[in-house]
Amino acid sequence: MTAPGRRSSTFTRLLRHGFTDPSAAERLLESTELAPIRNDPVLLEALGATADPDLALQGLVRLLEAQPEPTARHELQDTLIAAKPLRDRLLGVLGASAALGDHLARHPRDWHALVMYEPRDLHPGVEEFERGLAEATDPVALRVAYRRCLLSIAARDVCGTTDLAQTAAELADLATATLRAALAIASAAAPDDAVLCRLAVIAMGKCGGHELNYVSDVDVIFVGEAVDGADEGKALRAATKLAAHMMRICSETTVEGSIWPVDANLRPEGRNGPLVRTLASHLAYYHRWAKTWEFQALLKARPVAGDLALGQEYVDALEPLVWTVAERENFVTDVQKMRRRVVENIPAAEIERELKLAPGGLRDVEFAVQLLQLVHGRADTSLRSGTTLVALEALAAGGYVGREDAARLDDAYRFLRTMEHRIQLYRLRRTHLVPVEEADQRRLGRSMGLRTDPVAELNREWKRHATVVRRLHEKLFYRPLLDAVAQLAPGETRLSPRAARERLVALGYIDPAAALRHIEALASGITRKAAIQRTLLPVLLGWFADSADPDAGLLNFRKVSDALGKTPWYLRLLRDEGAAAENLARVLSAGRLAPDLLMRAPEAVALLGDGDGGSGLEPRERAHLEQEILAAVGRADDAVQAVTFARGVRRRELFRTAAFDIVGSYGTETQPVEADQGALVDRVGGAVSDLTAATLAGTLRAVVRAGWGDTLPTRFAVIGMGRFGGHELGYGSDADVLFVHEPREGMPEREASDAANKVVSEMRRLLQVASSDPPLLIDADLRPEGKSGPLVRSLNSYEAYYRRWSLVWESQALLRAEPVAGDEELGRRFIELVDPLRYPAEGLGDDAVREIRRLKARMESERLPRGADPTLHTKLGRGGLSDVEWTVQLMQLQHGWAEPGLRTTRTRAALAAACAAELMSAEDASILDEAWVLATRVRNAVMLVRGRAGDTFPSDPRELAAVGRYLGYGPGHVGDMLDDYRRTTRRARGVVDVLFYGA
Repeated sequence: MTAPGRRSSTFTRLLRHGFTDPSAAERLLESTELAPIRNDPVLLEALGATADPDLALQGLVRLLEAQPEPTARHELQDTLIAAKPLRDRLLGVLGASAALGDHLARHPRDWHALVMYEPRDLHPGVEEFERGLAEATDPVALRVAYRRCLLSIAARDVCGTTDLAQTAAELADLATATLRAALAIASAAAPDDAVLCRLAVIAMGKCGGHELNYVSDVDVIFVGEAVDGADEGKALRAATKLAAHMMRICSETTVEGSIWPVDANLRPEGRNGPLVRTLASHLAYYHRWAKTWEFQALLKARPVAGDLALGQEYVDALEPLVWTVAERENFVTDVQKMRRRVVENIPAAEIERELKLAPGGLRDVEFAVQLLQLVHGRADTSLRSGTTLVALEALAAGGYVGREDAARLDDAYRFLRTMEHRIQLYRLRRTHLVPVEEADQRRLGRSMGLRTDPVAELNREWKRHATVVRRLHEKLFYRPLLDAVAQLAPGETRLSPRAARERLVALGYIDPAAALRHIEALASGITRKAAIQRTLLPVLLGWFADSADPDAGLLNFRKVSDALGKTPWYLRLLRDEGAAAENLARVLSAGRLAPDLLMRAPEAVALLGDGDGGSGLEPRERAHLEQEILAAVGRADDAVQAVTFARGVRRRELFRTAAFDIVGSYGTETQPVEADQGALVDRVGGAVSDLTAATLAGTLRAVVRAGWGDTLPTRFAVIGMGRFGGHELGYGSDADVLFVHEPREGMPEREASDAANKVVSEMRRLLQVASSDPPLLIDADLRPEGKSGPLVRSLNSYEAYYRRWSLVWESQALLRAEPVAGDEELGRRFIELVDPLRYPAEGLGDDAVREIRRLKARMESERLPRGADPTLHTKLGRGGLSDVEWTVQLMQLQHGWAEPGLRTTRTRAALAAACAAELMSAEDASILDEAWVLATRVRNAVMLVRGRAGDTFPSDPRELAAVGRYLGYGPGHVGDMLDDYRRTTRRARGVVDVLFYGA
């Protein structure tokens, strides 16, 4: 007897053998059923070798209790002790699968299925499983027989007799036998239907690929034909009844549960199409209507049940279509759609536990292999296997995938699929989620041979393999391209030039010959530069292919590398800073503006690194920009040198802002897409406006120093107007300004005015001198009297003009006025001067409101370019920028005197203030804000993509697709983008009609 407070030796031994609840295990070992064998040391050792010793012991006791008579119990007890293979198989199953333990408790004699192992039993095929199911003549009996066969498959699996590929093949063969048995039962139930038709069952998906899971939908397609002399319509109706009955036999839940769902949704037209079609009808559909993914699914088509000859006719007839799909017009777009992982439908709490759909999951491997098969399988018949691992081996043997990459991917895929199998085996439930409970993870880890620290080892190995898949997923496509042109691995089979071109075309490259030349130039040689670029290129090429213009991305990368390739910091940046390479790929392939800015001074690529705390691309504050520019101006020899430096800073910072915008809009592996697009628009508009202000401040200082030394004869200020004053400048916007001066004490008016005009003239000239830096155009057309009036006025002149001659449109324009450079005190006084004009006491009169509405209507009718689509013009079109801004500005003119929140130069801030003041509903404010943000983003996108400003969507398909990618629309969704734009602006126009026009 064990002393109180001390643990028994059995308790200790149970802990040592992996039991997590030794007390419960001790009680079970004391049960009557285990009395004859409880002290045999082999029993405890065998239990300890299972995935879950507690579960195995519990299942064993239940099985012994369920034996119908003592002799049967003694037979099982004797066999357990005497026959090690049976003991390992039985306890292995009981320790890995609670569901199969339940089956054995309900059918206690089924353990005999694990006793006899002839050589043929080690690797049974369809015939052996058909014999195992032969006596099942109804759905319940079929389920029992199916589970009995599943017992033997699971036993071989958990004991290591079969590997993953063999287990998956056996599960597919058992499914084949089950479908045949279910069809036989259905035919026996309706013999009159059976004699009218020929019905073939085509396995698809993992069943067709001979790589089935323990619990998975069995995907099928049905083909039916009339027997000789039968009416085709009646035959198809009969075949449909048989097919539907066969599906129910497998799918419906009975007292013995269900087998698995039979899913026929891969058929033509999916759920909406007929369940059974003739071969001719199938062919007509695939010739005319089928999409790329439907041909991809046919890679795994295999006749398995019913009329096998008809099934083979189906496969033979469709095979030529499958292997020419890469030549279809929309193949590249379809592939890009499929390559963009759709994880939005996965609950956030599950994404980290997904084995199949998450990045680095099983689908990544399967998709990569299938895509390469579609691209190269037409010319190489050795690639035409429906089994993922067999196809991967063939791809490696043919040089389409690097051997080392294929081996690592094979290893990762086997590990992840084995995890999936063991998770499903436990409860025989269809799931791809890694369990969260520690006990479940412990069982899972032990079932995979991880015994030291099962939970930690399992998670470590899982993440390691998922990382391998994620990294190799893209590399798999592109590494062989480098081998093909750079001959990196002598003696290894390489892609032929034709195969390399086919692959590039399939992945979106328009000019594969040029792409291969660029790859060869970048990857060839024995230099450190070539070695690092060979490492980077497979991933970069994938990022380029994910853009709307892969060719431009690759060409731009070559240009940057040619310019900086001998610079040590550049190669180190790309190699060592995680974000730099992907940021560079996104920027180089997103359009013309950012690469053009970068090519003018390639050293700006350093901005793409992680920076201090990951802030390398964060737009800089205006104060910091002014400090840098003014310091350089102070060191310059003359005004030209000073302004050249200021323009260089502007070019560099425009690149930084564009890169920040692109990365925020596209997202990267480490940085998701910016969720608040309005905030991104505000950041970009504010950054470009601050940069323009700093550039003007530096130019003004340089011109004054060069002409007058430290002091100009007149105080001078620059007032930002329009989008500049509103902190809403786009990449291609001119700087709308007013110039104001005030003669210093004792200075004659004429001399002060001449000096001010010379300053303006020289500023404009220096900012537009042809150079490698983009010009900054200054537009002063909003000044009094417009183009007919003087460029510069004194403060007194402005006061006199506005007092006597000011028109309502000038009051509206002054809503955006804000000092941006020069004498701060003079700028403040100018604002004090115009405040009564832009925020008139008691608001606008009716005549003024009518005049503003008249001007707006005239602008809509006269200024919209001829031939422009008014529903897609971002500035003057329906619900565009002008509509929203004029509506907001009318409210500012009417209510700004009473509502301090409306006294802002910024459109979105004024909108929010109008809503807060209850001048418009929250819904109306949201509609207007959404339209304004969208139209602004379209304008920014057009400039980024085309390299020149525009107010309409591009007509070039590739440029239009690039705008779509910036706005978050995947390949093939340009139509959705335009529809969404029209819908958003149509709603905004409805609000404008009410709030602005009073409709």
